Amino acid sequence: MNESMKKFFLATCVMVLSLTSAFAQSKHVAVSGRVVEDSKEPAIQATVQLLTLPDSTQAAGVATNNSGHFTLPKVKAGRYLLKVSYIGFKPATKAVRLTGEQAEYNVGTVTLESDAVMLSEATVTAQAAQVQAKEDTLVYNSAAYRTPQGAMLKDLVKKLPGAEVSDDGTVKINGKEVKKIMVNGKEFFGGDVQTGLKNLPVDMVQNIKAYDKQSDLARVTGIDDGEEETVLDLTVKKGMNKGVFGNIDVAGGTHKRYDVRANVNYFMDDTQVSLISNMNNVGDQGYGGGGGPRWRMSNGLNATKTLGLNFATKTSKVELGGSARYNYSDADIISRGDAENFLTSGNSYSVTNSAQRNKLKNFNADFRLEWTPDSLTNIIFRPNFTWNKSNNLSDSKSATFNANPFDLYADPNSLLDFSDYAADKDPLRSIRINGINSGTLSLGKGLQGNATLQINRKLGKKGRNITFRGVFGYNDNDNDQYTSSLTRYFQLKNHVGLDSIFWRKQYITTPTTSYNYLAQVTYSEPIFKHSFLQFSYQFNYRLSKSDKRTYGLESYTDWLYSDPLPTGYEAAKVDSLGKNAQYHYYNHDATISYRYVKGKVNLSVGLSFQPQNTKLSYQKGNYMIDTTRTVFNIAPSVDLRVKFNKMSQLRLTYRGRASQPGMENLLPITDTSNPMNIRIGNPGLKPSFRHSMRLFYNTFNMESQRGIMTGLFFNASQNDISQSRSYDAKTGAWTTMPKNINGNWNVMTLLGFNTALPNKKFTINSFSHINFANNVAYLTTGFDKNAVEQKNRTTNLMLMERLNGSYRNDWLEIGLNGSINCNIERDKLVPTNNQSPLSYSYGVEFQFMMPWGMTLSTDLENQARRGYANSAMNRNELIWNAQISQTFFRGSTTVTFEMYDILRNQSNITRTLTATGRSTYEYNNIHSYMMLHVSYRLNIFGSKQARARAEQMMYGGFGGGMPPHGPHGPRGPRH
Repeated sequence: MNESMKKFFLATCVMVLSLTSAFAQSKHVAVSGRVVEDSKEPAIQATVQLLTLPDSTQAAGVATNNSGHFTLPKVKAGRYLLKVSYIGFKPATKAVRLTGEQAEYNVGTVTLESDAVMLSEATVTAQAAQVQAKEDTLVYNSAAYRTPQGAMLKDLVKKLPGAEVSDDGTVKINGKEVKKIMVNGKEFFGGDVQTGLKNLPVDMVQNIKAYDKQSDLARVTGIDDGEEETVLDLTVKKGMNKGVFGNIDVAGGTHKRYDVRANVNYFMDDTQVSLISNMNNVGDQGYGGGGGPRWRMSNGLNATKTLGLNFATKTSKVELGGSARYNYSDADIISRGDAENFLTSGNSYSVTNSAQRNKLKNFNADFRLEWTPDSLTNIIFRPNFTWNKSNNLSDSKSATFNANPFDLYADPNSLLDFSDYAADKDPLRSIRINGINSGTLSLGKGLQGNATLQINRKLGKKGRNITFRGVFGYNDNDNDQYTSSLTRYFQLKNHVGLDSIFWRKQYITTPTTSYNYLAQVTYSEPIFKHSFLQFSYQFNYRLSKSDKRTYGLESYTDWLYSDPLPTGYEAAKVDSLGKNAQYHYYNHDATISYRYVKGKVNLSVGLSFQPQNTKLSYQKGNYMIDTTRTVFNIAPSVDLRVKFNKMSQLRLTYRGRASQPGMENLLPITDTSNPMNIRIGNPGLKPSFRHSMRLFYNTFNMESQRGIMTGLFFNASQNDISQSRSYDAKTGAWTTMPKNINGNWNVMTLLGFNTALPNKKFTINSFSHINFANNVAYLTTGFDKNAVEQKNRTTNLMLMERLNGSYRNDWLEIGLNGSINCNIERDKLVPTNNQSPLSYSYGVEFQFMMPWGMTLSTDLENQARRGYANSAMNRNELIWNAQISQTFFRGSTTVTFEMYDILRNQSNITRTLTATGRSTYEYNNIHSYMMLHVSYRLNIFGSKQARARAEQMMYGGFGGGMPPHGPHGPRGPRH
């Protein structure tokens, strides 16, 4: 090789090496890792930045997910500085050197250190964001909502944007009902919502996450089965996961009101133990603040007692949890109501007065075991057990009219005693059809047990797994009913020309036993890089036995329904009013579903094939039959999620479900157990099919603290099962037969908007709700073969708007609230039934955080109703509540004086509308009273620093209190 060739070869090698080095240096690398707090909890939505060196410009940035993990977009190889920022913690930095030899670089776990300066200023909460939207999770910052001292979770939930809490305690978040309460991702008392709302103290909560929790099967396999539950998941405040904390509250008030509560919690890393106990006769209420009668949770006067224990713990392979709970309730309910039944030739009207005393004892225990013996296997075992015993006593008086009694007399409910029916003193006698006095005593006891075992095994390739699920259930219930009724018919005369009287005394016993067995196998197979197929087969067998026996005791003239059974009652058995039924259900469900996951898109499409076979052996009097029904159902489902970014998501779901009519509804028999409501079977009844669709979008802007959530919901039923009713104008009795009908559907839309104004001390929340319901039913005039049946259609357009605004600083919070609810009701066959009732409210609330640990709270709200046919409904109710509290002994003890419904204007009225009629009922409830509370906080944490931190956060947290020396401590504000 000559000299020229050597130089050329050397230059070529240098060039190749240079190009290779340049190529290696320009290769892109992804950086990943996990960020946790010093308590080992994941740091959710922490800011992760990759800064170039030496100029510190940002090369990439992301926010951590709900488990604290992050993956940065790929960057060129080189030297960088990783910086992590998180509110309440010191920024963390780490030098990173990326080479072209690897496609991904994992920095491991970054642990953040608490910022003591920021924690000491935790009392300044005016800038706290109310709600953030993180992917498919809404995170409510507890520091943005103030509640009075000693408040429970339900008092906070009522303040959340988009939250609705009904009178019976049902909670909805943006139109979806909450099914479970969780603490740090673990079920609290089996997820029971009411137990969580009433027993979890507000001052333990850092934030509340609302999201749709997947079933155990979907979570383990990664394939959505559509069995989601909306949950509220509470994150416990930092520093409170290493020790014992709790509340003890003792209260007494006027009208013999009392409320005693205690909860003690032991949290240590991944272990939670909670003991709860309470007894009260105030309907489980608590001062709600802001918006009137926040304590009305149920109808009537209610006394309850509860004792419960909950635990949860986990190791690297095993997670355990469970609870045991005893409940006792005693409800004294008095109601007055009126109803209007739509008919084609003049409506029927009725009024009712009733009194009930319902007592219930209940014991429930549940357990959960999740074991992961290795990285490929997951085993979940869930058994539960329930025992209950009930004692329900009721007395009622009612009357039926062929014209509106309110047109003739202002208070027809006051004319229901038989002594008022004399012709010379009864202003309603000309329109009376019947009058009924009845009393019933029901004694029940039941025992239920269920167990579910799920075993999942991954089969090597990512996404390939097989799952077995088995379920066993047992149910044994026994109900004894003693009833006595007297019915007087004013349009029917006896042989001497007097009103006909029908007297009935009965003893009815109904033991029921059932067994349930289910086995399911599910297999998932990846078919392409981002696609999966899932096959599932499920077999379900159920056996149900019931033996209803009725004894007619009219000949025992001295017997009352509350007395022991008379001797020899067995001879009075009425075979025609009893029945014996035994069901065998054989259900098969074969499902195939396809899932596509790539980038921002997550799509799941499924189709279920459901052959079902039901066998019934039935006997009623002389009628005996053995019959079999075989049906085949198809149920489709679609779930599409598009995540535009970490704060914005669009989701579309569709579910189709078939529903079979009860076998007894298909039998050509007549049930005359209740002579005022006779039922006839219909052998031609078809299965119904329900379509449900939901479109939901949410977005959130961190910088402006502005969130928007909107949704569209649609439900429709094909071959819906309605009741065809014939009315006897002479007796007021109804004969009903189930029939298929089409036309029942509703569509609902909602829009939620919340924002903080530029200085972050003012916030505005708006929640708009529109619902249109199209209801159809059969209306029949007449009672015999000449009866004319027509299909009626009623529509109800409901428009609702709720607007709230608040201002807050370190010592004051002012809230303004207003709402309006308008119903536009239209009846196709009888336009005279049309109404447009309107209800609206407006109010103001104040909360003053005064020096020396004193808090003053008050709210005033006016509730108004207009446009109701019953003039008694059209009224205003001005509701005023107030509370003053004082803390002692460095905040460990709080004394609170409360006044509820000071002006004594509160009422409890419910109203319903269907295609066949409308009704209105007013119930007794807990009226105005005063109560004095003494509360003690128990806080024993692992170290002096942890105790000081937790104490500071509880004083400055959303419990509404301040440190003992004022909002800035004993030395005044820091500068």
